[in-house]
Amino acid sequence: MTKAPATRSFELRHVQIARAAFAAIAAVMVTFSPDHSAAIGLSIFSGFALATGFVLLAAGWLVYTVDTRWSTVGLGSLFVIAGLLAGVAQLRTVPMFFVIVIGWALLAGLVETITGARGLRATRGLPKTDAARSASRDALTVGILTIALGLGLLLVPTRYALQYTIEDANATFTLTGIIIGVGVFGAYAAIIAVYLGIAGFSPRKRLPATADASGDQAAAEHPGDGPRQAANDERGKA
Repeated sequence: MTKAPATRSFELRHVQIARAAFAAIAAVMVTFSPDHSAAIGLSIFSGFALATGFVLLAAGWLVYTVDTRWSTVGLGSLFVIAGLLAGVAQLRTVPMFFVIVIGWALLAGLVETITGARGLRATRGLPKTDAARSASRDALTVGILTIALGLGLLLVPTRYALQYTIEDANATFTLTGIIIGVGVFGAYAAIIAVYLGIAGFSPRKRLPATADASGDQAAAEHPGDGPRQAANDERGKA
């Protein structure tokens, strides 16, 4: 008699919740920081990228299977590299903020978008509520949002400066490109935090404790294995 696999202590929803938490912290820090300079922006981004990268690297071995591991490891590596670059004090300048964040956003977004698209194609025909299909859809959405961040920052002129006066406060302020850039990153982090938080806390479909269901549960815990399990079941029926 086939025994159902033991429940993992670290699952995909934990990865999503952890990513949401780090993104939320970054969004709060940007929102409530009175200083939106390149140094502060890269400091916040560095912590966000490093923390998220380490979670993704751990998930590559603790959550995903050999077939689906390397895209997550590659994505985590991009996060860690970007976080390390942003942590170098000599690189915390206005031009480097845009270079580091835009480069990371376009590369990481592309990897996550391709991973999500491939997962959706592999799980075609499965219900929309299937765990593997939902995970692929979430990855595709986050990847597209990350690419949008990179493209949005490309439109921000680094030397932009606009002086404006608030008469009631009797003060003059300057809106610069770096202030806009850091604010755009903060808005992205807030959106990602909400989206991944909802995905992580969404209830998972409980499967009956049968031999067939154990295979489906394994597929739910390991996105990308759904089609392979379905094919094995079909051969068994034949």
